Amino acid sequence: MGLLSAQTLPPITLDDALARAARYGTQVQSAALSASLATEDRLQARAATLPSLNAFNQFIYTQGNGTPTGAYVANDGVHVYNEQAVVHEEALTLIRHGEINAAAAAEAVAKAKVGIAARGLNLTVVQDYYAIVGAERRALNAQISVTEAERFLDITQKQEAGGEVAHADVVKAQITLQQRQRDLQDSQLAIEKAKISLGVLIFPDLRSDFSVEDDLQQPALLPPLAETEAKATATSPDLKAAQAGIQQAGYEVNVAKYAYLPSLGLDFFYGIDANQFAIRALDKRNLGYSAQATLNIPVWNWGATRSKVRQAVLKQQQAQLDLTYAQRTLQGTLATQYREAQAAQGQIDSLRSSAELSAESLRLTLLRYSAGEASALEVVDAQTTVTQARNAYEDGLVRYRVALASLRTLTGTP
Repeated sequence: MGLLSAQTLPPITLDDALARAARYGTQVQSAALSASLATEDRLQARAATLPSLNAFNQFIYTQGNGTPTGAYVANDGVHVYNEQAVVHEEALTLIRHGEINAAAAAEAVAKAKVGIAARGLNLTVVQDYYAIVGAERRALNAQISVTEAERFLDITQKQEAGGEVAHADVVKAQITLQQRQRDLQDSQLAIEKAKISLGVLIFPDLRSDFSVEDDLQQPALLPPLAETEAKATATSPDLKAAQAGIQQAGYEVNVAKYAYLPSLGLDFFYGIDANQFAIRALDKRNLGYSAQATLNIPVWNWGATRSKVRQAVLKQQQAQLDLTYAQRTLQGTLATQYREAQAAQGQIDSLRSSAELSAESLRLTLLRYSAGEASALEVVDAQTTVTQARNAYEDGLVRYRVALASLRTLTGTP
């Protein structure tokens, strides 16, 4: 599918955009794959504590020297055949679960990072979504400004024909109209760029042949600060990841200390270990079994174990610092976004009033110009003021919606 497609989509709502991003967003998919890998690590750590069964197959040929054992006595013959089933178990792993617990904590960290990626993606989608809505509103304002500039040019041309104004007024009106037309072109380009940015996130292939639903006029209330703080703390994936990181670091300290302790290996062998590959040979039964227990006691390794324990403790301290930083970051971000939403909400009525007053000012200035009581510069200034006021009002609406979306992202609210 190309950049533009003949297929026309119905207007996409914000919820639709978020759902599409969750389906196609590579950030979330990558984090989910990491979580799946962590799950496999946990399963492997658990499997490592259980007995293992292997089939041991071996043939040894030793140079003969005229004796039954050949040149190498340890091989017990010129031909040695080993066909055995070997069961092995590290006995102490039955009571040591540090590796399993550490892998489970790492899995929890990875799953929390899926939530972090999802929330980050949602915030980006919201920003791009309302960038389109804001750009479309600015384009509409630009079209209105072009119409107003065309009207003013028509007035100046008629008054020049009647000998009421100089040609300089007509030139000024033409320059203003050209600028308004360029502004309209730029606003249309802004729409296309914003659609491309969002399209990358919500479609499997790049496309911009879609529209979004303008919901800026729909009521959206700012929740109480205490409620917002409680939800943000309870649902933050950053805090969950940091807390799981502390648990993981603690288990890794235990695992590092295991190297101070003995290890006990149990092995059971059943099969053939003989000079002939046969169950019976020379009236002797070759098929049999043996068992062994191996106790390894660590004595000296040049401080490597002590260094690993110290390293694990340092990682635990770092994990605690990460949690403290995550808590402070969440509190700071929450306070900033809440104040941003409050400020944006408080300015909406003022911005709306400014847009209405500037439109009235333009109307009165045009009447005064038509009566010969105002200059062309005053009209152009009034046109510029009303355009800026309209765009500021639209930007204020977008600012409030994005601030609310940021709060919803922090609190995990759909």
